[in-house]
Amino acid sequence: MTPIHKLLTTATCLTALALPAFAAGDAETGHALYQARCAACHSMDYNGVGPAHRGVFARAAAQAKGFAYSDALKASHLVWTEEALDRWLTDPEKTAPGQRMGVNVPDAKERADLIAYLKSASAAKSAARTE
Repeated sequence: MTPIHKLLTTATCLTALALPAFAAGDAETGHALYQARCAACHSMDYNGVGPAHRGVFARAAAQAKGFAYSDALKASHLVWTEEALDRWLTDPEKTAPGQRMGVNVPDAKERADLIAYLKSASAAKSAARTE
């Protein structure tokens, strides 16, 4: 192995180690958690106190039609990936200071399950659009 190949291999390994590990969640458990923890303010299909969530996964933050977002979330430039949703659910205020969501989900397994549910609901929306 040439020195450049050794360097590239080392850099690749170090990059992989630096990436955050994201535990896969269970969408069915996430659905139950969503009903228990989120449904007071959110719906999958309708804006309420919080914005509608169907299709949220991989969408830019503050983009649900018809919802009045905080200036902080509009300026956040977040895209709702697994990692961004995990940070948001862990501490919304730290993620986008000045935002209006007053709830966090401290348990990592619950966050992973909720994210799996949101991801599956987004996938279902995408599939419905292509049919």
